[in-house]
Amino acid sequence: MSEESTADAAEREALAAGVVTRLTERIRRLVAPNPSAFTFTGTCTYILGQGDVAVLDPGPESEAHLEALLAATQGERIVAIVVTHTHRDHSALAARLKAATSAMIVGARPHAFLEGPALGLDASHDRGYAPDRILREGETFALAGVTLQAIETPGHAANHLCFAFDEENSLFSGDHVMAWSTSVVAPPDGSMTDYMASLDRLRGRGETLYWPGHGGPVKDPERYVRALIGHRRQRESAILARLESAPMSIPAIVDSVYAGLDPKLVGAASLSTQAHLEDLQRRGLVAEGSGIYRKI
Repeated sequence: MSEESTADAAEREALAAGVVTRLTERIRRLVAPNPSAFTFTGTCTYILGQGDVAVLDPGPESEAHLEALLAATQGERIVAIVVTHTHRDHSALAARLKAATSAMIVGARPHAFLEGPALGLDASHDRGYAPDRILREGETFALAGVTLQAIETPGHAANHLCFAFDEENSLFSGDHVMAWSTSVVAPPDGSMTDYMASLDRLRGRGETLYWPGHGGPVKDPERYVRALIGHRRQRESAILARLESAPMSIPAIVDSVYAGLDPKLVGAASLSTQAHLEDLQRRGLVAEGSGIYRKI
């Protein structure tokens, strides 16, 4: 087994569902039992503080995860449920956890659902999400030993927030920045224009560690965010290079740019390509007609 695969196996073991892991003096992690190609080993739910605690991203609708959260905080009081965004793998358990604990729900605003049939990741948002307090850019939520500052980071989802954790100079990055994978940016709710601006907003903030919504911590985050920006710009350049040779549809671009892609990820790659193309259209670099894109 290679060093890389050994490290991957060790990370997966550390992120096993149902296991409470103490990460720092103030942070515990409990991974939800919802592994997939898009969630890695499952959604990371964080328990913050001691005694009176906050639960950040309670996770999907899961009886097992609810029971594990209540067991992990036995003898303590959950006073707040903090939500980064309303994709169901992050927020769907909030209502049941509130019912069990009387905690207040704070964080992201509700998703603005489109009229008519759900489209794209619109269908993945939590329709039952009802926050007691919406946090805007720069607003804080605090309990003993824990101060969280909201940072608006739309892109993966229009209502996405990251939370700076002042006491530890770290940041809960939700699905905006993850070490194990790049984020899916899926129109119409997801926007590559917003996503790139949100990455720029994080760059240079000074936090030394990110705790993401899936997978292990992002170490040296400033360098990692720069690399993410570079990766997206390279993808943009590859799309423009293909369109330089001939007008193309999104499926043709995906076949050309994502050589050897796992078939299970073709849908996500198509949505990210669409997000790139919408951004390029806004910047006047690409035009579209009848589903065919050309470079201007």
